[in-house]
Amino acid sequence: MPSSLRLLAAFCLMVTVAACGRPEPAAEPVRSVRTVTVAAESAGGSHEFAAEVRARTESRLGFRVSGKMVSRSAEVGQRVQPGQVLARLDGADLQLGQQAAQAAVHAAESAYDLAAAELKRYRELRDQGFISGLELERREATLQAQRSQLEQARAQDGVQLNQAGYAALLAPAAGVVTAVEAEPGAVLAAGVPVLRLAHDGPRDVVFAVPEDGLTALQALAGQTGAVHVRPWGSRATLPATVREIAAAADPATRTFQVKADIGRAALQLGQTVTVLVDLPRREGVTKLPLTALTQQQGRTAVWLLDPQTMTVQVQPVEVGGAEGNTVVVASGLSPGQTVVTAGVHTLTPGQKVRLYQPQPAAPAASGVR
Repeated sequence: MPSSLRLLAAFCLMVTVAACGRPEPAAEPVRSVRTVTVAAESAGGSHEFAAEVRARTESRLGFRVSGKMVSRSAEVGQRVQPGQVLARLDGADLQLGQQAAQAAVHAAESAYDLAAAELKRYRELRDQGFISGLELERREATLQAQRSQLEQARAQDGVQLNQAGYAALLAPAAGVVTAVEAEPGAVLAAGVPVLRLAHDGPRDVVFAVPEDGLTALQALAGQTGAVHVRPWGSRATLPATVREIAAAADPATRTFQVKADIGRAALQLGQTVTVLVDLPRREGVTKLPLTALTQQQGRTAVWLLDPQTMTVQVQPVEVGGAEGNTVVVASGLSPGQTVVTAGVHTLTPGQKVRLYQPQPAAPAASGVR
C-alpha cells in the first residue's frame, strides 16, 4: 500500500476516535446568593393565634330509646330552657309496653293476695292440728315467691313508664341549639344524635398551637393575665386563662388544641377572636428568614458561606420557634457567621457562589415628538 494511502487511513481513524470520545462536562455555573450575618438578638414578646369562641359544655342530644321521630320543635339558633321538649318519637309501641307491664302488676297483685289468704287459712288449720308444720312452710314459701314476683312486676312497670317518657327529647339545661343532625321521619337507634346544644355558662376560646409553642403555653397554664383575647375588629382585650392543652397532636395538622377560659364574657358562640400570648424574652438567640432553612438528611440546616473561598457548607441548627416570617435558631450558629438566605435549595457542599448584585435600572428612553 502506498505511503499516502496509509497516512490517509491513519488520519481517518484519528478523526473517528475523536468523534466517538466523550465531550468534556460543562463547568458548573457560579450561582448568586443572598446572605445575612449572624448576630445575637432577643426573642419573645407576644404571639398571636386565631381562635373561636365555644361553649364550655356542648352536648349531642339523642333519644334513650329507639323509634321513629315524628316531630322536632327546635331549630338551629333557638334558645331553649331546661325541660323544654325538643323532639318526639312515635310512642305507640312504648305505650303498649307500659300497658303490658301494668297488666303484669295487676296479675302479680292478685296472685300475691291469693297466696296471703291461703297462708292465713293454713295457719288456722295448723293451730287446730289439722295440717302439719311442713305444709304451712310450703304456703309461706309460696307467699314469699309471689311477693318477689310482685316486686319484679312493679319494677318492670317503672321501667316501661320511663321508656314511654323517653319518647320526648327534653333539654337538659338552658342553652342554644347549634346543630340539627336528624329530621322527622327518620328511624333512630337509641343514642343517635338529634341535636347539639351549647349550654349557657362559661365560654372558652379554642385555638391550635404548633409544636414549638407548646412548651411555653404549658408554662403559662393556669396563670391569669398571661393570655389575652381580642375580638375581631376591636382593640379592647379580655383576660383569659389557659385551662386545657391537648395531650396529643392532631394527626393532620400536627398542632395541639388549646382551650382558654374567658368566663362569661359577652362574646357570641363561633365568634372569631385573636389570642395574644405573652412569652418570656430570650437573649442571645439568632433570627433568620424562613427562606434560609433547608432539610439535610432529615435535619434542619442552613448554608454557611466562607468569604475567603466563596464556597458554602451545610450547618445543622436547632429551631426554637418562629415569629411571623422569621425563625428563631436556638443553637448551631455563632455571631459573625454568614448564612445564605436565598437560593438554598440549589446548593451543594463546596459549591462556589457569588453575592447577588441587583441589576441597575435601565434609563428611560427619551423620544422627540
